Amino acid sequence: MSFSEKVSAVNFFICPRNIFFARTNFFILSLIFFILSLNFLCSCSEGKIYSRVEGEVFHTYYHIQYDLRENYAQGIDSTFQDFSLSLNPFEPKSLLSAINRNETALTDDHFRYVWQMVGQINEVSNGSYDPTISPLINAWGFGFKPMVEDLTEVKIDSLLSFVGYDKLKLRGDTLIKDDSRTIIDLSSISKGYCSDLVGKYLEREGAKNYMVEIGGEIAFRGLNARGEPWMIGINKPIEDSTGLINEFQLIVSLDREQGGLATSGNYRNYKIQNGQKRVHTINPKTGHPIQTDVLSATILANSCMEADGLATACMTMTSGEAVKMLSKLDNIEYLLIVGKEGKFSTIESKGFKQMIKND
Repeated sequence: MSFSEKVSAVNFFICPRNIFFARTNFFILSLIFFILSLNFLCSCSEGKIYSRVEGEVFHTYYHIQYDLRENYAQGIDSTFQDFSLSLNPFEPKSLLSAINRNETALTDDHFRYVWQMVGQINEVSNGSYDPTISPLINAWGFGFKPMVEDLTEVKIDSLLSFVGYDKLKLRGDTLIKDDSRTIIDLSSISKGYCSDLVGKYLEREGAKNYMVEIGGEIAFRGLNARGEPWMIGINKPIEDSTGLINEFQLIVSLDREQGGLATSGNYRNYKIQNGQKRVHTINPKTGHPIQTDVLSATILANSCMEADGLATACMTMTSGEAVKMLSKLDNIEYLLIVGKEGKFSTIESKGFKQMIKND
């Protein structure tokens, strides 16, 4: 098998024995949990105590390992709750929901920190990354509200009139809207931020080594229980809206002291409407779903938040545009999967290529 076939979006390797995580297949999940337990026992028998916490949050699964004996599940849950009450668009009591309902304009530390990164990615992507496109995502049937029936160009233009990052200004603690109909959905970056938050919590408790994975978004530090860099698995980009097909092909060693890794792709999140395939990535400039030659983008950055946002931005660009954007940034490594109709190849940065395990 050629190297160009050994590609796809990150599913995830959390243990040093190369066990990948498939989100929706119960049989595979059961098998993974069993083998993860074996790895955990092995690490204990070797005198390297790594604790593990796992479960479900935000309608996805999480797996966490860290080099402390104590069980910090309660503190991790509190971190999830704190995050949710700030930035979760699906939580009616969250600050973000209140801002979207125009009940408040005051922000908190979480919002301001993430908003700063949003602005940087919006700028470097020339507006291709935009957190205000929720009305369009909803309209096409991929959001948190029912899709718009008989979606016409007139309706799309109407929605575009109040979509745009430039229609919002953060002045101190206050977010000012040019149009009260503008709403914000930070889902494309906030899950990565939540992974970072859990990692920072574990650091405060004394952890020197950890991997935090929430729905495929990974924050990591140090080494695994075997004293080796954390490993992640990458699968082939097979179109499968069920998420049941997982053909593991490639292993990447996260040979960096600390950072975050995230993947975005269209090959599993799509709908067939009126005989046409509609991908979930929406072009904020046209209001329409967009599929370029980029099938998926895997980004390694200083934080999972940054990696998450950049991976999303890449999906609105051609591979050439994505590489040009990423090349402007410091400490970024990337793997782009490009192609169409079942034929694909990879474009990777020099640093990412060096992290690929060939054995």
